[in-house]
Amino acid sequence: MKLVLIGIQGSGKSTQGNLLSKQLGIPYLSTGHIFRQLAKEKTALGHYIKVVMNTGLLIPDEKTIEIVNSYLSRPEYKKGYILDGFPRTLSQAKEYSNNVDKVIYLKIPDKEAIYRLVYRNSQVREDETIPAIKKRIEQFKKFTIPVLEYYKKVKKLAEIDGTQKIETVNEEILKSLGKRLVKNKIESWQMKNKKIIAVVGLPGVGKSDATDFFKSKGLPTVSFGEIINEYIDKNHLPHVEKTHKKIRLELRQKHGMAALAIMNERKIKEAMKKSMVIIIDGLRSWQEYLYLKKTFPKVKVYLLAIYADKHLRWARLLKRVKRNKLYGEKRDLDELLGINMAPTIAYADFLVKNNFSIIDFHDKLDEVYRTIFYLE
Repeated sequence: MKLVLIGIQGSGKSTQGNLLSKQLGIPYLSTGHIFRQLAKEKTALGHYIKVVMNTGLLIPDEKTIEIVNSYLSRPEYKKGYILDGFPRTLSQAKEYSNNVDKVIYLKIPDKEAIYRLVYRNSQVREDETIPAIKKRIEQFKKFTIPVLEYYKKVKKLAEIDGTQKIETVNEEILKSLGKRLVKNKIESWQMKNKKIIAVVGLPGVGKSDATDFFKSKGLPTVSFGEIINEYIDKNHLPHVEKTHKKIRLELRQKHGMAALAIMNERKIKEAMKKSMVIIIDGLRSWQEYLYLKKTFPKVKVYLLAIYADKHLRWARLLKRVKRNKLYGEKRDLDELLGINMAPTIAYADFLVKNNFSIIDFHDKLDEVYRTIFYLE
């Protein structure tokens, strides 16, 4: 199913988009997200988008259509998507070749939009002043109302009163799609195979931040490092590299190089009872990866490697309240070679660079999440 959400800023598109994504099992994204991701790529297209966006100009219709069509041809969007922010103009609507199934117009009065954005929203952006919002509303009416008329003529438009409660708006959207909630679930799509996303990377790359991001998506997590930290805390030992290395060696001498996977097997099984997708925080050795594949042959195991420049990693580690002495060249080499982490990074299914803002990091993780979650 291919859906388009249209409405002025503040109409609730992102709220409904995220809700529908979970219910229908298809990804939700905005053209803003598409352009931000492409602008980060070191390609001619990425450079072009970055320059245009930085100058404050709009990307021409023809180029916008080409970009959106290309982006949505990726495998994770094969089953459909919920698109926000496109098409914005009549030209885009007529030339768009991805065959939209339904267009949902969330209609709210201008005053309601201003109230939601300025008075009810506690996190107001710098560009969300009343004059700025009014200007965007005018732009919407000028360029996007003709788009609504176009989809109405081809009988693909559903107009929904966006001033109602979130649950009511959602119910009406589903009705317009010929669907309804059954015991709070839409059963038109189910993930066929269970999946494990194993987060790997050197100390300080942001594995905990990545895990927290996936937790916010409702995914259960299993932290491999907790066993070592709990043992050290229980025995009142210092969190220094010498102590951690000693415990790591003792565990691997007892259980082998797959020690942490073996010791966390029960937790993994319990987590998989709750969700089709689970997160492992801090998988290290290649043997742990192989153990997971052997122990859970019907589960797809994805390696997600996080990378950050060395000076950034060490600076982050120094700021930790706990375990802030666990960094340096010796620690890195011991992780890479001593406990055989290097292959898990080199062989990773996904590599995410965490050198910039947390927003940038989460954008990249969100793309990985969509790819894994919706791709069978």
